[in-house]
Amino acid sequence: YHEELDELRTLRTNGQRWLADYQKTQAELTGIPSLKVAYNRVFGYYIEISNTYREQVPANYVRKQTVKAAERYITDELKTFESKILTAEDKAHELETRLFEQLRAETATHIPALQNTAAALSCLDVTTAFAELAHERHYVRPIISPDPELSIIAGRHPVLEQTIADRFVPNDTMMALSDRVWIITGPNMAGKSTYMRQTALLMLLAQCGSYVPAERMTFGVADRLFARVGASDEITRDQSTFMVEMTEAANILNNATNRSLIILDEIGRGTSTFDGLSLAWAITEHLATKTQCRTFVATHYHELTELADQLSTVKNQNVAVREWPDAPNESDRIVFLHKIVPGGADQSYGLHVAKMAGVPNSVIRRSREILTRLETQHPQTPARHAQPVQPTLFDQPSDDVIREILDLNLDEIAPIDALKRLQQYQNRLIF
Repeated sequence: YHEELDELRTLRTNGQRWLADYQKTQAELTGIPSLKVAYNRVFGYYIEISNTYREQVPANYVRKQTVKAAERYITDELKTFESKILTAEDKAHELETRLFEQLRAETATHIPALQNTAAALSCLDVTTAFAELAHERHYVRPIISPDPELSIIAGRHPVLEQTIADRFVPNDTMMALSDRVWIITGPNMAGKSTYMRQTALLMLLAQCGSYVPAERMTFGVADRLFARVGASDEITRDQSTFMVEMTEAANILNNATNRSLIILDEIGRGTSTFDGLSLAWAITEHLATKTQCRTFVATHYHELTELADQLSTVKNQNVAVREWPDAPNESDRIVFLHKIVPGGADQSYGLHVAKMAGVPNSVIRRSREILTRLETQHPQTPARHAQPVQPTLFDQPSDDVIREILDLNLDEIAPIDALKRLQQYQNRLIF
């Protein structure tokens, strides 16, 4: 870039080599193997010789400094080198500063061109990345519609399809113009959240100008994407998990328009059952009748599915489940198909998921007992209905009998003992 600067830098680089050669030469001439040539900011360059070899110091060495167990010396040759190398260092720094300032001044005259070039390169970077992604992962070009519709055939989650490629199940999203809210029910772990996030991500990619992971996609542009997903608190701001949930819900209700896209995952679950259900019902109803934008609501409040019977803009969807009652292993009796289909789900399979997670069998059995009683005493009713009678969780006489029967090991009990035990159970149930 600059010849003089190159020369000064070369001198600085070669100076280290010169010092190494000079130290080697002086050690050989004096016969002092521990002779060392060094430098510090205060005294500059020097030759250090330990007191052990004091008698071998040549006459042309001039004492410069005394240190513990050694003396430091200077020679004319080393002094000349010092002057030369230090001058080169200072000159190089001064020249570097001057050259930088000249370059900066020249660059300032070309700022518009440089900024245009940077903008063009960044645009090229993004579009080529989109193109490479589309080619490698078989993305398709989405079609933009003037209407607020949303049609996705065999949509795929852009991240999960890579991490669980062999198990990922594509899904359709055929939201008609008359549809404003989809209520999605189904088991835990079946894919409700993944499906909603996938839909929002495809919208985001499409509006960024990217191709999308699907067989076909037609969409109307959204002015905003709103997501109320997950559970987290803000303890430093004195906000509970439910307060954060409601704050985010309020932001959506106050700012969404009929051109927005909203995904709500388990709204209202952070408080008591009836409070949460009432809020979830009212929020969903508001989005369907007032805001009227494309909205996906995943919920375990099966009561919300009744909104589809009352409002033509609400549709029910659920995640398909296949049950195999005769499967030898209980874990194989229920298979989540991860496929979104029309209609509402009738249960959430929470106990099944708990068993898969390793919850003890005794807890699972007790949960089934309580669930059966609750479903009998408290049939599902929408939030607008009268308050149901409070169910009791205290054991009935038959509960103990059921638990004991379930705990019996039939492989170890003798036939006569089994008959006696059966007689005892009958007496307890009768009396």
